[in-house]
Amino acid sequence: MNLAAPAWEPERPAHGSEPRKVHVIQGQFYVSDDPDLVLTTILGSCVAACVRDPVAGVGGMNHFLLPGESGGEGLRYGVQSMELLVNALLRRGARRDRLEVKLFGGARLIDGLTDVGSQNAAFAERFLRDEGLTSAGGSLRGQRARRIQYWPVSGRARQALLEAAGSQVFAAERPPPVAVPEDAGALELF
Repeated sequence: MNLAAPAWEPERPAHGSEPRKVHVIQGQFYVSDDPDLVLTTILGSCVAACVRDPVAGVGGMNHFLLPGESGGEGLRYGVQSMELLVNALLRRGARRDRLEVKLFGGARLIDGLTDVGSQNAAFAERFLRDEGLTSAGGSLRGQRARRIQYWPVSGRARQALLEAAGSQVFAAERPPPVAVPEDAGALELF
C-alpha cells in the first residue's frame, strides 16, 4: 500500500519492463514499500528528503518549498512536510531509530533575491539533528537545479545536475521587470 498526498496510483509494469515512476511535486510526499517503484522530482531552491527504514522495507520522499514552521499551506513548509513524511513511514512499520535520510536541493538559482535554497538546506539539516535522524548523504546547496530519482525500498538515489540552460525552467520564479514611465520623477502640483 502506498500513502501519498497525490491520490492516484501508477499502473504496475509488466515483468522486466521499466520501473513504475511517481513524480513528487512541490507540497507533496509519497511513501511506498514497492521495490519496483522509483520516486522522481526536480529541485531548484526546494528540498526533498528521501527517507527509508531498511528493516521495514519502506521509504518515501517529500518536496517542500519553504523552510520553517510558519505558513498554513501545510506541505509547502519544511516542518509540516518532514513530520508528515516521517509519521507516514512510522504508520507503515518504520521505526524512528532506523530511519536513514538523504537530503537534496536547496540551490541558489537566482542572484539578487533572498537565498531561500540555503535557508531550506539549513532547515533540513537542523531538522535531522533536532530529531536525531541519521543522515545517509545527499547533495545540498550549489547553483544548479537537480533531477532526483529515489528507490524508496533499497535507498538507492541518483542525481543529475541540470545544465545552466535547464535552470531557465525556474526563471518563472523571477519577478517580472517593472516598466518605468517616460515621465518618471515628474511632479505635478495642484
